[in-house]
Amino acid sequence: MTLTPVTPAFLDTLRTDIPERCFRPIEPRYLEEPRGHWQGQAGAVIAPESADQVAVVLRAANAARIGVIPYGGGTGLVGGQIMTDGPAPLLLSLERMTAIRAVYPEENVLVAEAGAILQDVHSAAEAVDRLFPMTIAAKGSARIGGCLSTNAGGVNVLRYGNTRELTLGIEAVLPDGRILNGLTRLRKDNTGYDLRDLLIGAEGSLGVITAAALKLAPRPAGEGTALMVVESPAAALSLLSLARDHMGEGVSAFELMHGTGLDFLAEKLPQLRRPFPENPHWMVLIDVGLARGLDPAEALETLFAAGLEEGLVSDGLIAQSEQQRHEFWEVREQIPEANRLIGSISSHDISLPLSAIPDFIERGDAILQGMGDFRLNCFGHLGDGNLHYNVFPAKGRHKTDYPGARDTVQRAVHDLVHEFGGSFSAEHGLGRLKVEDLERYGDPVKLQMMRAIKTAFDPNGIMNPGAVLRA
Repeated sequence: MTLTPVTPAFLDTLRTDIPERCFRPIEPRYLEEPRGHWQGQAGAVIAPESADQVAVVLRAANAARIGVIPYGGGTGLVGGQIMTDGPAPLLLSLERMTAIRAVYPEENVLVAEAGAILQDVHSAAEAVDRLFPMTIAAKGSARIGGCLSTNAGGVNVLRYGNTRELTLGIEAVLPDGRILNGLTRLRKDNTGYDLRDLLIGAEGSLGVITAAALKLAPRPAGEGTALMVVESPAAALSLLSLARDHMGEGVSAFELMHGTGLDFLAEKLPQLRRPFPENPHWMVLIDVGLARGLDPAEALETLFAAGLEEGLVSDGLIAQSEQQRHEFWEVREQIPEANRLIGSISSHDISLPLSAIPDFIERGDAILQGMGDFRLNCFGHLGDGNLHYNVFPAKGRHKTDYPGARDTVQRAVHDLVHEFGGSFSAEHGLGRLKVEDLERYGDPVKLQMMRAIKTAFDPNGIMNPGAVLRA
């Protein structure tokens, strides 16, 4: 379907129904993405204040065949929030729709509009002694609508699940302006196809999520954090199994870190406190939240002793205060920033069956070392099989010294992921970056069904054109 650009006449038509305060200047922040791979474009930026106003905008854009780019916090890493070429689209920002509409502590439910900042959702839950467990590094700027649209993951997926699993119902506007009133708080509702799960993770390619009923959880009575040095990824997996044997669902996060990541922190963020005098080759960060009457520090000490006895760990630190817990997590959360400052040749957000991870890392490292003079930084959410497997220049060199290497490296990594039955997109989504990967590695029947769904929802192809599926 051929799209048309935003025109002054189209905007004049919208102004009859949308207040002038909703029309925003086209600022650079709307056209950039965090990794600097692309520069976007927009014919106009509109920030509606309600689902009804979103419906007016989409109805008009659909009639005029104008592309619409839904925009949340702009923190996406795969280019889903920008459009680089084609007819100038309308950028639809949810930044004015920030209300926490309701909180039901007794139901463990919070209803938030799509523009609510993730940190504000955390604060609203905390105010009623509850926890919204989905958290990511960009929690201070990421918006709930973007988290829903990409089915964001984060560090607590092991215990609580992805965003989709933390959502009971959604309100959404379809491309033709119809409003899907699915903002249910029910835990059980077997009344046909689940459009909630379809729209979550669709990256704005089927419609615009405007609000969601989110699951809250009780705040753990006691929380603890430990860093433990392990011999290998295989030892880390065995320690994860041991931790779950000891603490069950009390294990909230289990993060794998490589010594290269700590080297990068020392090189680029030297002010960050180092946990060990010498950077270990492999280590894990374990976070636990236990019920009343259970001592997290004691549980972690017992786990360390058991791991030591089985030859899985050789050293460790258990946080003795909230400040130490924060310092341990700061090490993990600053690794992506150190990576950015080093400058990757190619970054990969992958997931694998847990038991395949040690063999994948061993084979992947061997393949890449045979391809060039690279440094590898493998880290991530080991508990749910999600690794950030990133390739960097050798020390003293720059990524510009490796012309053309990115595509070759990415193809080698994704081919190996596919061989191991994994996914080339674990938690960041597809956006525009990974459309070709979906075509290469995706199941043909799945692709046919995805295109059929796209046509059914968005026959004119106005929603986020070029994202998820090729326009």
